[in-house]
Order: sequence, then C-alpha cells, then structure tokens
Amino acid sequence: MPLKRVILEMGAGNDLHGADYTKAALRAVEDALHHSSMSWLRSLGLDSRATQVEVTIGVQRPDQVDAAKVKASLPHGKVTVKLVKGGLDVPAEGNHDMAVIASAAVAVRYDLP
Repeated sequence: MPLKRVILEMGAGNDLHGADYTKAALRAVEDALHHSSMSWLRSLGLDSRATQVEVTIGVQRPDQVDAAKVKASLPHGKVTVKLVKGGLDVPAEGNHDMAVIASAAVAVRYDLP
C-alpha cells in the first residue's frame, strides 16, 4: 500500500539573540508538534515506529542547521529532515545581533489501506 499523509502541521520558532539557526529550527518543530496528537495510532492499535515523518525547515542559512539534532527531536517514526532557504533574519539596530525565524512543516505518513 502507498503511504498516505495523515498529519501535516506547521510551526514557527525563533532565536532572538545569537543567530542560532538550529535553536530556531528546533523551536519551530516543537511548535508544530504541539499542534498535533497522534493518539489515533494507539486507538487503532498501530505502531508509531512505522510512521514516516518528513520535516522541512526553512531558514535563511540552511547550512547552519544541525539536521541530526532536528531529527533526534522527533519522538516517533522514521524521520527525514530537509533544509531549505526560507524563514527570516532580522538584524538588530546597529547590526550587533540577529534574530532568526524558522518555519517548519511536519508531515506524517502511514501505510493505510
């Protein structure tokens, strides 16, 4: 059977000081996860380890995100992380600091009949 998307959640996260793109990405994923529950898996007697979780993170500097940390933050399933250009950098007045905003899309797929 083909995998079917059963959940799609969006989240936003930021790092207000220090331009830590990984911290902003982790907060965006956490925000997305807090919008959703996979209680249907238990209700249907399904194994959460069989889910495929596709995470897409958008930040201005995708090369600065530690994808392994993002992947490790997901509690269930086989996780893949895709990093793309997106989000927003907001320089402080005087350019002495940078706020980083990340966007996350978390898609969960399951093999359903």
